[in-house]
Amino acid sequence: MLGSFKGKVLAMAVMGVALAGCQQDTAYYTQGGAKASAPLTPGMKAKIVSLGMTEQDPIVVRIYKKENTLEVWKRTRSGRYAMLKSYEICRWSGDLGPKVKEGDRQAPEGFYSITPGLMNPNSNYHLSFNLGFPNAYDRSLGRTGSFLMVHGACSSRGCYAMTDPQIQEIYALARESFKGGQRSFQVQAYPFRMTPENMAEYADSPNMSFWKMLKEGSDHFEVTGNVPKVDVCGRKYVFDANPKSGAFSPSSACPAYEVPPEISIAVASKSQRDDAEFTRLVAERAKSRERMEKSRERDIMLASVMYRNDRKDTAAAAAVPLASAEPSRLIPAGAVPPTP
Repeated sequence: MLGSFKGKVLAMAVMGVALAGCQQDTAYYTQGGAKASAPLTPGMKAKIVSLGMTEQDPIVVRIYKKENTLEVWKRTRSGRYAMLKSYEICRWSGDLGPKVKEGDRQAPEGFYSITPGLMNPNSNYHLSFNLGFPNAYDRSLGRTGSFLMVHGACSSRGCYAMTDPQIQEIYALARESFKGGQRSFQVQAYPFRMTPENMAEYADSPNMSFWKMLKEGSDHFEVTGNVPKVDVCGRKYVFDANPKSGAFSPSSACPAYEVPPEISIAVASKSQRDDAEFTRLVAERAKSRERMEKSRERDIMLASVMYRNDRKDTAAAAAVPLASAEPSRLIPAGAVPPTP
């Protein structure tokens, strides 16, 4: 009986510590003073209302490297997400393509889940949130890196850097969504807007298979208007997927799974249209390159012919003897030229 009582006391103590940890985790993001707890501006509040949202509705962040853009989307009364605001990224480092290893100074690409514990109200870069890199997908490929963030101060070594006023507003939007009950918000980081035009422009990139996978996640968001559920299996992302048996494991083959028909059909339809446009654009670009190459070859050939002709003319002019000049014009040495 005494042992049972002690067990209950111990269990309650453990539960109390766990709850305290959760509460500390949840409240941490507001403990950075005025900058972390600054309210949204009246203008932002008015915009939220005008778009059929509330301050505490969930958010999702979408990042596009090539376009230098970070977007905050928010759920509306309809249940679908709409873009609330677009921000110009102050600076990001590296090139288009994923982060692979510690020190490569690449900003990550992929799908990341931001919990309250990843928010930093005491950042050396004004305010920040950690992307949580490497995620399950990154780890399945052995990718390494740490402290990859979205932060202020406009300085980047593998991060997405915003201005201080920008990150303060983005941070406040995330903070309010957590207050509303959102347990985490998704960051979708892309190399560019996942359009057929951009995909065709970079069709020869060694990252294309990875980008096609990211595009699938982007398509899920765009056709449904909702944040896709992201899982990892077989070292790849899967979206809105429900396993028929077993569970998803990042490094193991994917089990049989299904995607709700209303989503899979809509995504397949969009993908089919985009693939047709992609194929057309790639062929068009190939023809354009071929025409440019032929034009360049003609220009080189023409320049070569002109060069040879110039050489011939110069050689011919140099071969004309001095004696061929008109005799009447020749004046013997020491003679006085005739008076005209």
